[in-house]
Amino acid sequence: MYHTELSRDGPGLLLRDIEKGEDPQILASLAVVAHANADAIVLADFDFDANLTALNAFADRLQIYPHRFALAPNRGVHTGLDADGDGRLGEPEDAQGYGRFAGDGGLAILSKRPIATGDVRDLSRLNWQDLEGSLAPANVARSQRLSTTGHWMVPIEISENQTLTLMTWHATPPVFDGPEDLNGKRNHDEAAIWLQVLGAQFGAPPTTPFVIAGISNLDPVDGDGRNSALTTLLAHPSLTDPRPSSLGALQASKDDQGINLNHTGDPALDTVDWPDTPDRPGNLRVTLALTSHDLQVIDTQVFWPADQTSLIGEAVTMASRHRLVWVDVCISNC
Repeated sequence: MYHTELSRDGPGLLLRDIEKGEDPQILASLAVVAHANADAIVLADFDFDANLTALNAFADRLQIYPHRFALAPNRGVHTGLDADGDGRLGEPEDAQGYGRFAGDGGLAILSKRPIATGDVRDLSRLNWQDLEGSLAPANVARSQRLSTTGHWMVPIEISENQTLTLMTWHATPPVFDGPEDLNGKRNHDEAAIWLQVLGAQFGAPPTTPFVIAGISNLDPVDGDGRNSALTTLLAHPSLTDPRPSSLGALQASKDDQGINLNHTGDPALDTVDWPDTPDRPGNLRVTLALTSHDLQVIDTQVFWPADQTSLIGEAVTMASRHRLVWVDVCISNC
């Protein structure tokens, strides 16, 4: 799972930058993804276009992922309403998910193995108020979708008779609002939907094996937000939280000069290098990869090299403030 931060200011600009082949951030992102060399990877904050042209251009440069998948995100899809109540229509805040244009900051999957696209389950159009027990305020528009970006269940074909379901999402940050805590409530419910999926409230629960990989935008221990749904998900009896960590995250915490002493979580689990200032949360664990209980976890890690001066260390820093999270599992004959 990798939050790429590759979104651009307008439609077509990501494709333009990929095709030029000169953008330092894109070149660094390619190096990070190639170094990880995963069988399947979810890219977050990657602009969507109808023909997956930008995604195909990115994958073609990697030359290891013949199978590509993406659906249009909710980001940038305008509601026609003044969602933030500021008297202006058509702003990024008025979209189903914050976005400057349709397709802004979407999700995408690259895979070495075939993707069973005909069996994908997409929960992205679920209205927020239709989630059982949702925290949606009463004045939220009936047409407001729950998913900021999307909630997908994507089967990947492991063998002739075996699939692994990849369940992914990218939630809103639980901040940047007012005392109504709209984003905080929505962020909570974007994790809660997976609890209901596992509880068969959206049809049959996913058959094992499966992996839930996504951007929670919420640390289960630290930072601002309502963490009850997320912590319940992490402790769910059908899931294993392999708790990926890195020496780089631990090293970064030592460089904070005491600013984040109020954090109680293990800093080695952090997945993002956010500014360390008195009014900022600093580094947090906001990217997750959880496995179904039947999968044997061989290894897991946050790809955050301690040596930031190495070639790959420099690429990791250049590519994104977020760090790629991976988990290596054995499905059968372990």
